[in-house]
Amino acid sequence: MDTTENKSEVARLMRQIEQEYEAAQRGMYGFATGTAKHEFINARVENIGRYHEKLKTLVGEHEATKALAQALEQAGNEAMPEKEAAQ
Repeated sequence: MDTTENKSEVARLMRQIEQEYEAAQRGMYGFATGTAKHEFINARVENIGRYHEKLKTLVGEHEATKALAQALEQAGNEAMPEKEAAQ
Protein backbone atom coordinates (compact mmCIF):
# COMPACT_ATOMS: atom_id res chain seq x y z
CA MET A 1 0.00 0.00 0.00
CA ASP A 2 1.50 3.35 -0.98
CA THR A 3 1.58 6.41 1.27
CA THR A 4 -1.50 8.03 -0.27
CA GLU A 5 -3.56 4.86 0.08
CA ASN A 6 -2.26 4.42 3.64
CA LYS A 7 -3.32 7.97 4.63
CA SER A 8 -6.70 7.46 2.99
CA GLU A 9 -7.25 4.19 4.86
CA VAL A 10 -6.21 5.80 8.15
CA ALA A 11 -8.66 8.67 7.54
CA ARG A 12 -11.41 6.18 6.69
CA LEU A 13 -10.79 4.18 9.87
CA MET A 14 -10.71 7.32 12.01
CA ARG A 15 -14.05 8.42 10.57
CA GLN A 16 -15.52 4.98 11.29
CA ILE A 17 -14.27 5.22 14.87
CA GLU A 18 -15.94 8.62 15.17
CA GLN A 19 -19.20 7.24 13.80
CA GLU A 20 -19.17 4.23 16.14
CA TYR A 21 -18.48 6.48 19.14
CA GLU A 22 -21.28 8.85 18.14
CA ALA A 23 -23.64 5.87 17.74
CA ALA A 24 -22.67 4.59 21.19
CA GLN A 25 -23.32 8.03 22.66
CA ARG A 26 -26.76 8.10 21.03
CA GLY A 27 -27.37 4.62 22.41
CA MET A 28 -26.61 5.84 25.92
CA TYR A 29 -29.08 8.70 25.68
CA GLY A 30 -31.65 7.00 23.44
CA PHE A 31 -34.88 5.27 24.32
CA ALA A 32 -33.58 1.68 24.43
CA THR A 33 -33.18 0.10 27.85
CA GLY A 34 -31.66 -2.92 29.51
CA THR A 35 -29.95 -5.67 27.56
CA ALA A 36 -30.67 -4.24 24.12
CA LYS A 37 -29.05 -0.95 25.05
CA HIS A 38 -26.02 -2.72 26.54
CA GLU A 39 -25.61 -4.97 23.50
CA PHE A 40 -25.84 -2.02 21.12
CA ILE A 41 -23.19 -0.01 22.98
CA ASN A 42 -20.98 -3.08 23.42
CA ALA A 43 -21.09 -3.76 19.67
CA ARG A 44 -19.99 -0.17 18.95
CA VAL A 45 -17.07 -0.48 21.39
CA GLU A 46 -16.01 -3.80 19.85
CA ASN A 47 -16.07 -2.22 16.39
CA ILE A 48 -13.88 0.63 17.65
CA GLY A 49 -11.44 -1.99 18.95
CA ARG A 50 -11.31 -3.68 15.54
CA TYR A 51 -10.68 -0.39 13.78
CA HIS A 52 -7.90 0.38 16.27
CA GLU A 53 -6.29 -2.97 15.49
CA LYS A 54 -6.39 -2.15 11.77
CA LEU A 55 -4.84 1.24 12.47
CA LYS A 56 -2.01 -0.45 14.37
CA THR A 57 -1.13 -2.53 11.32
CA LEU A 58 -1.01 0.61 9.19
CA VAL A 59 0.83 3.09 11.40
CA GLY A 60 2.12 1.22 14.46
CA GLU A 61 0.78 1.03 17.99
CA HIS A 62 1.81 4.49 19.21
CA GLU A 63 0.44 6.39 16.20
CA ALA A 64 -2.70 4.24 16.16
CA THR A 65 -3.39 5.09 19.79
CA LYS A 66 -2.88 8.78 19.09
CA ALA A 67 -5.24 8.53 16.09
CA LEU A 68 -7.82 6.71 18.22
CA ALA A 69 -7.68 9.41 20.90
CA GLN A 70 -7.99 12.11 18.25
CA ALA A 71 -11.00 10.41 16.63
CA LEU A 72 -12.74 9.92 19.98
CA GLU A 73 -12.09 13.53 20.96
CA GLN A 74 -13.43 14.75 17.62
CA ALA A 75 -16.51 12.55 17.93
CA GLY A 76 -17.05 13.69 21.52
CA ASN A 77 -16.91 17.31 20.47
CA GLU A 78 -19.43 16.70 17.69
CA ALA A 79 -21.76 14.77 20.02
CA MET A 80 -21.81 17.44 22.75
CA PRO A 81 -24.82 19.43 21.48
CA GLU A 82 -26.89 16.22 21.22
CA LYS A 83 -25.90 15.17 24.75
CA GLU A 84 -26.72 18.57 26.22
CA ALA A 85 -30.11 18.60 24.48
CA ALA A 86 -30.95 15.18 25.93
CA GLN A 87 -30.33 16.29 29.51
